[in-house]
Amino acid sequence: MKISVQLACSLACLAFAHAGILLENAPACPEQYGVQAYQHPELCDQFFLCTNGTLTVETCENGLLFDGKGAVHNHCNYHWAVDCGERKTDLTPLSTPGCEYQFGIYPDSNECSTSYVKCAFGIPNQEPCTPGLVYDERTHGCNWPDLLQPFCNPEAVVGFKCPTKVPSNSQSAKFWPFPRFPVPGDCHRLITCVEGQPRLITCEEGKVFDDQNLTCEDPELVPHCGHA
Repeated sequence: MKISVQLACSLACLAFAHAGILLENAPACPEQYGVQAYQHPELCDQFFLCTNGTLTVETCENGLLFDGKGAVHNHCNYHWAVDCGERKTDLTPLSTPGCEYQFGIYPDSNECSTSYVKCAFGIPNQEPCTPGLVYDERTHGCNWPDLLQPFCNPEAVVGFKCPTKVPSNSQSAKFWPFPRFPVPGDCHRLITCVEGQPRLITCEEGKVFDDQNLTCEDPELVPHCGHA
């Protein structure tokens, strides 16, 4: 939700000098109850915050910007995910060991990796991708390894080599050209081959994998996985 033009114009000059503090003699908040965040008309790393009618000017943490949708920290989002338009910002990094910005997502290796580094307040934490996925620096998230070839080797990540053909009377053949295969001892995942490369698929929450019909089913339909 955008702030009214009148309130934005009234606050624009104050925001530069009073970022992050309560403003005295400021215009009233448009709403008197709840919490509302409003875009600054000129700066992308600042915004107006109304908390039960009390107005403050807030500054996003280093590496974050305001877009009205961000929920990384205090209504702000990662800078690479925000379109600032004509609003100005200072993206000078405040670096600490392992973190270019105080808030950010970074690769944890120069090689294909199934994890990444997530920084918050300048502290790096290693985060795992969902099994079968690898970190994709282009999207700042995890992705299928076959979409990052030749940087990643899908067979090495998944631990499976897709056959060039499957018996015509097999369950796997019923899903051609994306044949499916069970993961031995795993009641929650299956392998699907996409253009000859394996992808490890996890059943949706509340479902388990039936290694007979190669589909995800309700647990009561798969007795040996019912309590998995």
